[in-house]
Amino acid sequence: MKNKIILLITISFFSISNNVSAQFDEQQLGAWYMYFFNTTFKESPWGIQGDIQYRNWDMGGDLEQLLLRGGVTYKPKNANIKFTLGYGNITKGTFGSSDVTTSESRIYQEALIPHKLSNRFNLTHRFRYEQRFNDGQDFRTRYRYNLFVNIPLTKSSLEAKAVYLALYNEIFLNGQRDIGNGARVEVFDINRFYSALGYMISPKAKVQLGMMRQITNGWSKNQLQVSFHQKF
Repeated sequence: MKNKIILLITISFFSISNNVSAQFDEQQLGAWYMYFFNTTFKESPWGIQGDIQYRNWDMGGDLEQLLLRGGVTYKPKNANIKFTLGYGNITKGTFGSSDVTTSESRIYQEALIPHKLSNRFNLTHRFRYEQRFNDGQDFRTRYRYNLFVNIPLTKSSLEAKAVYLALYNEIFLNGQRDIGNGARVEVFDINRFYSALGYMISPKAKVQLGMMRQITNGWSKNQLQVSFHQKF
């Protein structure tokens, strides 16, 4: 009798898992629409930066995330690095027709280190540490590293009217594995690989259109990305 119960539970578990997987369409193209800004306060080392991102499971309407984020920046004199202390608020949707959402508040610290391999290869390293407060979960942290590469194609540098290739790869690692109510997560959280074409409208404004492949422990999916980047 005991073996029959275990067998029944096992069959039920895999049936539920298969149904959940079937309800999530990894082949469906998603879309993220994003606005990034940053500025410095005159000649001081201080400034602000932020972004607004409307992320969809599909091309529009099926909310994945609405992300609002901003922070205070500090760039030491004679040092090619920028530090940020910021806060983000994220509203998370559910795949499909459900309108159920959850929210997350996030504090983060960031170091941005740009350098050039040559005139044509513009690299930036971004290190980010996050403290996360999710609905229904214990406090958790996450570590992120992103390598950005921008390569001008039609000009010798990233100047006005230049078309450029934009690439990045970002890996996310969880700090805490126990997140409350008996739930656990893996150390590996997400990997994002992105490639795009960008256009420098001016030295202070650019647009990008590209594709990102997002891989998690549970699924992987392609996301179209449209972004506008502005300096004041």
